[in-house]
Amino acid sequence: MYIKDGIAHAGEAAPELEVASARYVGNLQMVVAFSNGEERLLDAMELSDMPALAPLMDEGVLSGFSVDCGVLTWLGGEIDIAPEAVYQRSFEYPRPA
Repeated sequence: MYIKDGIAHAGEAAPELEVASARYVGNLQMVVAFSNGEERLLDAMELSDMPALAPLMDEGVLSGFSVDCGVLTWLGGEIDIAPEAVYQRSFEYPRPA
């Protein structure tokens, strides 16, 4: 158990995770670099089950992202996704040799 911001949580505290950078690579996919040094591939189709994220199925919208305080955002901040959610819905992405 641990306490954060005055709230008791079960389990172990996880290190804070932030998006360090990202790049759009086409075909509704992005490579996202995290503060832990890991790069992962985010396929927007993995987000298609969430109606609030439906605009991200448009390549023009998805590629128009920004990173704001460690969070991926779109449409001037109208849409954002927590770094932990991006991490969980993304895939290992080995760096080219």
